Amino acid sequence: MPTIDLNCDMGEAFGNYPMPNDEKLLDYISSASIACGFHAGDPNVMQTTVNAAIKKGVAVGAHPGLPDLQGFGRREMQISPKEAYQMVLYQVGALYAFVKAAGGRLNHVKAHGGLYNMAARDPLLARAIVDAVHDFDPGLILFALANSEMVIAAKKTGLAYASEVFADRTYQDDGSLTPRTQPNALIIDEQASLNQALMMVNKQQVISASQKVIALKADTLCLHGDGAHAVEFAKTIQQNLLKEGTTIKAPARL
Repeated sequence: MPTIDLNCDMGEAFGNYPMPNDEKLLDYISSASIACGFHAGDPNVMQTTVNAAIKKGVAVGAHPGLPDLQGFGRREMQISPKEAYQMVLYQVGALYAFVKAAGGRLNHVKAHGGLYNMAARDPLLARAIVDAVHDFDPGLILFALANSEMVIAAKKTGLAYASEVFADRTYQDDGSLTPRTQPNALIIDEQASLNQALMMVNKQQVISASQKVIALKADTLCLHGDGAHAVEFAKTIQQNLLKEGTTIKAPARL
């Protein structure tokens, strides 16, 4: 039977106003990717989210993004590979401090938004991110879009990686995610999203927006926590996977 990691982006808030779904979502996921202060998050939210994840036995990862609070890190920026390396190294180090202080262990790194999408198609940015993660701790796991340049870079470097797929995003024929600027980027219907998730986990395939069947490796499934029914949806996916005999667990770092 298949094994899958359920990951969720978390800690994307500020001050004393944590994301309302975060703590509840921890009951239904195996990995948490926590914002590091550039696209969202601040010291209080980072520490609170790290502590909650460790308490629930959820694997903790750093979720570095572009320095664009107003655009939530989703707007692409012109950055050099050197800048990408520095941004990722800086943010991973910041989150690691809270993980270490809580007596936990950092398990993975997953780039956010615009940085993630740019590195998925740009081999130089992909290599910069991989190098930053490897230089910080070669035992960490890189969460990377399935079939992307980040996966290729991780393989070349010898860095462990988990191919990531998305339950609520549509795919293009080349295996990339449909840009959020397009109207069909998100899957709103929960049943359609559940069907896509089960297909990716069980068949290692996804159907693109133009109805093309794309082969992909699904190691970790991303669930977004900012939807109106995010907790209920995470519970539904978890229960359906368990009912089919799927093992849900975080990938083990070195």
